[in-house]
Parts: sequence; structure tokens; C-alpha cells
Amino acid sequence: MARQDTPTAAVPEVMTGAEALVRSLEELGVTDIFGMPGGAILPFYDPLLASPTIRHILVRHEQGAGHAAEGYALATGKPGVCVATSGPGATNLITAIGDAHMDSVPMVAITGQVVAGSIGTDAFQEADVIGSTMPFVKHSFLVSDSAEIPERIAEAFHLASTGRPGPVVVDVTKDAQMGTAEFHWPPQLRLPGYSRPGRPNQRRIEQAAELLAHAQRPVLYLGGGLARAGITTAALTELIDTLGAPFVTTLTALDIMPTDHPLHLGMPGMHGTVPAVGALQRADAVVSLGARFDDRVTGKPDTFARRAAVIHVDIDPAEISKIRTADVPIVGDLVDVVPALTAAIAAQGEERVSLEPWVAEVGDVRRRYPIAWTDTDDGVLQPQEVITHLAAGAPEDTIWATGVGQHQMWAAHFLSFNQPRSWLTSAGAGTMGYGVPAAMGAKVGRPDRPVWLIDGDGCFQMTNQELATCTLNAIPIKVAIINNSSLGMVRQWQTLFYGQRYSNTDLHTGAGTRRIPDFVALAQAYGAVGLRCERLEDLDEVIEKANAINDRPVVVDFICSADAQVWPMVAAGVSNDEIQHARGMSPAWEEE
Repeated sequence: MARQDTPTAAVPEVMTGAEALVRSLEELGVTDIFGMPGGAILPFYDPLLASPTIRHILVRHEQGAGHAAEGYALATGKPGVCVATSGPGATNLITAIGDAHMDSVPMVAITGQVVAGSIGTDAFQEADVIGSTMPFVKHSFLVSDSAEIPERIAEAFHLASTGRPGPVVVDVTKDAQMGTAEFHWPPQLRLPGYSRPGRPNQRRIEQAAELLAHAQRPVLYLGGGLARAGITTAALTELIDTLGAPFVTTLTALDIMPTDHPLHLGMPGMHGTVPAVGALQRADAVVSLGARFDDRVTGKPDTFARRAAVIHVDIDPAEISKIRTADVPIVGDLVDVVPALTAAIAAQGEERVSLEPWVAEVGDVRRRYPIAWTDTDDGVLQPQEVITHLAAGAPEDTIWATGVGQHQMWAAHFLSFNQPRSWLTSAGAGTMGYGVPAAMGAKVGRPDRPVWLIDGDGCFQMTNQELATCTLNAIPIKVAIINNSSLGMVRQWQTLFYGQRYSNTDLHTGAGTRRIPDFVALAQAYGAVGLRCERLEDLDEVIEKANAINDRPVVVDFICSADAQVWPMVAAGVSNDEIQHARGMSPAWEEE
């Protein structure tokens, strides 16, 4: 009998932990990472140089790496990756990690750590990054064994991108990077206690549909969870059209439905539209989809939508009834819940109450209280007008990013959206300096789409060093600085609540100043194109020129009025019933 050869088992490849870290990222399909090397992460950077598929983008500050990873994640739907060394490198990531946590952005932060034997000895550049980030992460890992690296990296990506997305930290000691071990892929995931919600409870779905069948003034309250879930516009449109109720979109959800949908009332909250805020206050049923009833939306919580029964849908059970008690709680993935709820509503048939009177009422309010502005009398550009012209001149597939402050709220009101993954902003944390690196990350992830950043002169000065990163890496973002020479939102509060005592809010960058710094010269120093616009008659020409430049970053310094105000507004700590649509005016949607 002939002898049959036994197949030879594959011999596992032995490699360093650093090589395993690079290989793991490659196996997970990572193509772009943002970071800065340093001593404790240096072993990782050596094999990274030879990676055929991973592009590393060297930032000028680790916070920029974190925000770039956020922008990349929001533009692509894939987890963003940032890398830093131990100590100050890792702590510089904390702001971005906290920002990603507040807005449920999938991100993996890889940090170097001192050798395991030195942990706890106050070694050079030692910092407890696990402890420091604990309140801001979905999970964190400290890896001190080379053999564990593939498993921990795979688990980190799984955690960051499933369920409610969020940031995950993987802190890898230097000796784990330098040691050797067999590389196995795919690794087994060991995540005891972590489970994703199953199918939504059908009884709760039917209960919600029955409640809505009898509601006379329902409102759909659409939150950023819909964007994170990757819900399709078609699925969401079917739900809205089936119910026939008006809807509002939170700051993180502005791009999930076309702005021109006839039932779209705009953004609710402190600086929300009059129809959006008023409709929620007068509603008898509120359907919250992926929203968390945060204070900027609810105002004084015990007065928010006080007449309404609440249907609260979220993938995170911890959010249900956290702030507002849900009459119908539904835990589940919105990709599953939305079509199930649509079908259940449709099944109600003729039993449903007609919503024509309600739609007519909110439509009348929308006509009476459109988003508009009152010109200041200083003869300087109006920021709202600048943003309106930017929106009109930009291609339809533009991705918009903002910093934080007045310009952020004006952008929310005056931009239009027609497709998902077109809007990046820091909402929950309100992080100044978010804009430039987030826009950079979005452009890296979607190089086929134009990226415009609407920034403030205060925000821009916090992270504008990443313009160097953009220039050197051929990342042609466009930046519109709404330059009112001040910390605008803080100044507005000083105008309204502090007797116009402008304590430390003048930045000396705009009209009538020495312009410290000169943003045009600064842009040019970074290898970008610098433009300035001070007159309304030049506005469209300057925007057209900026749109035509696609081989390098462009910065446009729009000199705007410091007296322009964001309206509507609900003052902090008061009921949304007290919304004002112009200075000194009483509630804009009067009670019957």
C-alpha cells in the first residue's frame, strides 16, 4: 500500500509585538492612521514604515490626531485610528477621546507605555492613560504581553464599531512591542459581559404604533444615533412619510434627511428653530430615535414636551429614561427598529388620527418664523450671509465641518444637506479646535468629496498647525474663518447677561485691528492659499476662487461683525417655552 503523506501544518509566524500590531491593523483593513512617534511607541513605528497598505499621517499635535480620527470615522463610517506615545503624547489625546465619547464616534486610540516593570515608578513620560481616560472610553486595554496584541486590537475594533460606537484605548507597553510571539489571525474575541441588543421587542413596537395611531400632534425627534447606525435615507423617509408627522434633527443628525423635506422643522434646542422647539413643546407624542434628551435640547427637563407621551428608541439601554421617562421604551439597533416601526404604523390603517391639522399648524409657524437674521449697523459682513453664500457656491456632495461657537450654530441653520455623512461637528463636548483636524480626517477618508470647514477665529487658532499636515500630505481642505475678532458665543452671553462688559473676549484678529495673527499670511506660511474678504460685493468671487483651488489647502478670512447674534435662543436653565426669536421678544410660538 502506498504511503499517504500527511499535510504539513502551517508553522505560525513569529514576530515582534510591534510587527504584530502593524499586521493586525492591516488584517482589519486599516488604510489610514494619524499620529506622532515618541519613545514608548517607537518600536511600532519601525515596522509601520514597511507597511504596504497603511498610510501614516504625521500630525503636529496629538489632539489633532484624535480629532482627525473622528473626522475620518464620521465621513467613512469606519473606526478612525490615532497613535501617540506615553505620557504627554497620550494625555494630549484625552480631549479628542472625550469628544468621541460624547458624540458616539468609533475610534481606536493606540498609545505607547513605559516598560511593564516601570509602571507605577513615575518613570520618564509615564502616565496612567487607562485611569485617565476611564470616564471617556467604551473600553480600554493595557497590553504587556506580545502574544496578546492581535487579540486586543481585534477586540478594540469590534467594541469601537458595534453597538453604540465609541472610543477604545489600547495602551501597549514598550517591552510588549519589542518582545516576540507567534502571530495568529483571526484571534478569538473574549469579551465577557459585552453583548449587542437583539431584535427589538415586537410588543413594544406595536405599542408604539398604537400610541401614534391616536396621537394628534406627534413629532419625530431624530438624533445622531441614526447617523451612527448607518440608517439609509430611504428607510427613514419611509417611516416619516408613513407616519406623516413633522420631524426635528439634532445637531449631530442634520445630514440624515434632506433639508428641504416638507416635514423638516430644523434643529431643536437652545439655538433651535422656532417651529422645531415649539412643536416639541406642543406635541402629544414624541418619538425619539437615537437621541439622548441632552440639556441643550430639553432646556429645563421637567418642562420639556410636558404634554407628550415618549417613545424612546436607543441601542444603549442606559440612555432609556435617563433624563425623560419613556412611556414606550425600545432597545434595539435603529437599522432594525425603523423598518419594524414603519410596518407597524402602516398596519394601523384607517384607525389612525388625521394629522393634517397638526401639519398645517406647524407649517404656518414655519412660514411665520423662518430662519433669518437682522443686519448689524457696523457695515461689516454678516456671518449668516457669508455662510449662505458658501452653501450656495459649494458642490452638492460637499462635506461640511465646523468648530464650536456662533459660527457652528449659524452653519447648522444656513447649510443644506442632501446626503448622509456630510456634517462633522463637536456637539456633546463642544470642543474648540475640533474643526481643522476633523476636516483633515474627513478629506483623508473621502478624498473624492470637497471638504469645507466653517471655523471661528478663536477655534482656528487652537489647532491651525494641522494646516502644515494638510499641505505636506496633499490634503486640500478649505477653511472659511468667520472672523468676528472675538470669542463670539461668549461675547453674546456677555451682551445679553453681563451688561455688555466684554471681559477677555476680544481676539484682535478682524475689523479695525492690527490682525494678530494675520490669517492670510499665516495660511501662506503653512503652504496654503490665503484669501481675505471684507466686502459683500466680493463675496461670491472669493468663494468661487477658493472652490477652484484643489491642489492645496485654502483659508479664507471673512471679516465679520462682532455684533451679530445667534437667534433663536433659549437661555440656559429656563423652559423651552421661553424661546426668543429676536432680542427682547417674548416666546415666539404663543399658546392658544
